[in-house]
Amino acid sequence: MKFYTLTFLLLCNLICSAQEKYPRDYFAPPLKIPIVLSGTFGELRSNHFHSGIDIKTQGKEGIPIYAPADGFVSRIKIGQYGFGKALYMKHPNGYTTVYAHLQKFEPSLEEYIKAAQYKKQKYAVGNLFPDTLQFAFKKGELLGYTGDTGSSGGPHLHYEIRDSKTEHIINPLLFGITPKDNLKPTMRKVIVYPLSADATINNTHQKTSLELKEISTGNFITNRIEAAGTIGFGVSVFDQLNGAANKNGIFSLEMKVNGSRVYYHDVETFSFSESKYINLLIDYAHYKRYKQRFQKTHKFDNNKLSLYKDLINDGKLEAVAQTSYNVEIIAKDINGNEARIKIPIKGVTSKQNFQANDSTNYKIIATKFAKFSKENVTIAFPKNTFYEDQYIDFKVNNGLIQVHNTTIPLDKRYTLTIGTERLNAAQKNHVYIANVTNAKYPRYVATKKKENKVYTSTKALGDYKLMFDYEAPEIALLNFYDGQWISNNKTLKVKIKDSESGIKNYRATLDNKWILMELNHKKGILTYNFKDKPLVGSKHIFNIVVSDNAGNTKTLKATFYKK
Repeated sequence: MKFYTLTFLLLCNLICSAQEKYPRDYFAPPLKIPIVLSGTFGELRSNHFHSGIDIKTQGKEGIPIYAPADGFVSRIKIGQYGFGKALYMKHPNGYTTVYAHLQKFEPSLEEYIKAAQYKKQKYAVGNLFPDTLQFAFKKGELLGYTGDTGSSGGPHLHYEIRDSKTEHIINPLLFGITPKDNLKPTMRKVIVYPLSADATINNTHQKTSLELKEISTGNFITNRIEAAGTIGFGVSVFDQLNGAANKNGIFSLEMKVNGSRVYYHDVETFSFSESKYINLLIDYAHYKRYKQRFQKTHKFDNNKLSLYKDLINDGKLEAVAQTSYNVEIIAKDINGNEARIKIPIKGVTSKQNFQANDSTNYKIIATKFAKFSKENVTIAFPKNTFYEDQYIDFKVNNGLIQVHNTTIPLDKRYTLTIGTERLNAAQKNHVYIANVTNAKYPRYVATKKKENKVYTSTKALGDYKLMFDYEAPEIALLNFYDGQWISNNKTLKVKIKDSESGIKNYRATLDNKWILMELNHKKGILTYNFKDKPLVGSKHIFNIVVSDNAGNTKTLKATFYKK
């Protein structure tokens, strides 16, 4: 009882220490609705950690966002994907708050942004940097409205807090936002990994899934295993908060062996540059095969994450014959709610070494440049593209190019080049490279063309092939038709679509002047707001040109009447 009390107090002290670093009463919540989260800071995402918290907006857009403290707008970013419409606000205490996926901004900001868009004649103007104090706001003043722009999965506010000097992202829940949460994390599965050539788990050299038995709420135990050599563990775990069904990330993960900590990491803070190393924190191959993320409680040699603390032997366990071990894995949320798995282990003698037998003709030395060619295809890997030396598969068969498989993470992009000497002029004009790893859903990848070759730069291993797109994009008028009086319309809406290589760009004019049409890429709908520019006269000519990624273009012209 004394041991568990001491452990609990130590864990509480760690959380309190992190919280005391940051001002808890300085920032007010950015929304004046109950704070319920659909995503937590440091959550495991594809190729990155989640860099903020996602605040639910009651399933709708247009919830007002208020300045959480005095400050000024230092940056605005408008993109079709990613954060969509995003605002960055610097505060006198050395922090920057970030608001993403906005529907629209406060009126003076909206006017400033539209002026830039009309000047550049494009919607996605990227980063705008207003003059210092051009847009200063007091605590509680309106900044904008929540939305669903960019790569958002539904209406919500993505909210971040960063150190203004280092740009390190910090968990916003350490600044006093306190959504209700008295729920323990949920342990789903645990895997044991053989990490050395002589390692065995229950007399096999295969990673082994252990059955969990719940002995009380949040406390689990597995059957005893027999192990030899160097082994490691991984756990599938999620957290939930009161009032939400979302499966969120945990705050910390710890492993003890015979009561002593050998592994610990938490998501108090991290930098964007290290986020890619998430692929070494998780069992990447398992995720790519089964879409389940297991967080490993041992560290890979080239993993440069700063999250780790108090590692002993990088969290790896050396199982010695005739020795017993009690392994305990502890997952915590930021409020200290915890779940535990106990794994009893008996050390045994390994009877043999298991040598990998996966050599091919294509060997990667991680620290060296590598280039391989086959038929009309070349793949080139800069040094340190791979995290370790690796044999890869490389095949070309009837136009299908197999560059190993998707189960190995890459640190850098490599170049895939395909010769097009045998194509005729029409084919060369409409060819593109597609990722066909999922054969049912070929995916265009950014394709560049030179004489007699096409090439792409990608971080994805898998299957590729040349495809051809001869079909022009589709355009359909939505809320008006040619020749119609639309005096009551507040907007023009057009739907665009391309089923092959995908939309590359579009350009719309009204009475021969460029107009701002905002694309909802999830629905393929373009919208123009008549408030942008006053109309002159009653007869108006609308014209739109849409191009795809294979050089096909479609033009639509329509006349409407509006006073």
